[in-house]
Amino acid sequence: MTEKTSGWRALAAGGDSAAYGPQRIVCLTEEPTEWLYLLGEERRIVGISGYTVRPPRARDEKPKVSAYLSAKIDKIVELRPDCVIGFSDLQADIAAQLIRHGIQVTIFNQRSVAEIFSMLYQLAAMVGQVERGLGLIRRMQQRLLEIEQAAASLKRRPRVFFEEWHDPHISCIAWVSELVGIAGGDDCFPELAKEPMGKGRIIADGLEIVRRAPDIIFGSWCGKKFRPELVAARPGWENVPAIKNNQLFEIKSSEILQPGPASLTDGVEKLHKLIMDWGRQHG
Repeated sequence: MTEKTSGWRALAAGGDSAAYGPQRIVCLTEEPTEWLYLLGEERRIVGISGYTVRPPRARDEKPKVSAYLSAKIDKIVELRPDCVIGFSDLQADIAAQLIRHGIQVTIFNQRSVAEIFSMLYQLAAMVGQVERGLGLIRRMQQRLLEIEQAAASLKRRPRVFFEEWHDPHISCIAWVSELVGIAGGDDCFPELAKEPMGKGRIIADGLEIVRRAPDIIFGSWCGKKFRPELVAARPGWENVPAIKNNQLFEIKSSEILQPGPASLTDGVEKLHKLIMDWGRQHG
């Protein structure tokens, strides 16, 4: 009797929900890796993205098999995963190659805070950790409510420009815009946040940012160090309130542009602290 034909009998005899779902997972982005560690299911992970920094020990414990737009297909195949987890249409080509090798691929496409929570729930269910996952999710949701309530005490909400990229200027994606709002600020470009692709959030005329007069500028340049001095030196930007008052801050992309646990915890906490600090200075 082969392993595949006997597998269901082992499941029937065991009654262990953790035995269901994928046992050998490759994560093409950081957020499923961090979440599986938080769920205590890191044993299932057999490969990770080279951009993974959360949790730090994952880089030492797991082989790195992908970037963001590329992957070591042969290496992934050698790892014999029973599921590869990725994110968005940007990884569609990687997914197609793996599917042609007969590998199960799950591509999530979460773009809002609600969709991030949905992804976390689905992945927890995949590895038999619904209750633990829901517990962690509810704690994150409760903290977001507390942050939102604290931000309600601001006498004036600051106008916030969140720059995902500088050349060209790209404004923030939906979940970041939402978190700015929860933290106490108002996104200067809310109409762009709903655009799922970066090209849809390009601000061709940098002076339009000047006209919207942000009180705070956050930068998260997709893995590249944010340079506030370069922003302050942009021609015509000298009277922007954020520049006049030295309110330019970096939020690391691993903490806010990762549509998973990081943005809902460390990312929003940093946004909130800096916005509340601004409020105390300008109340």
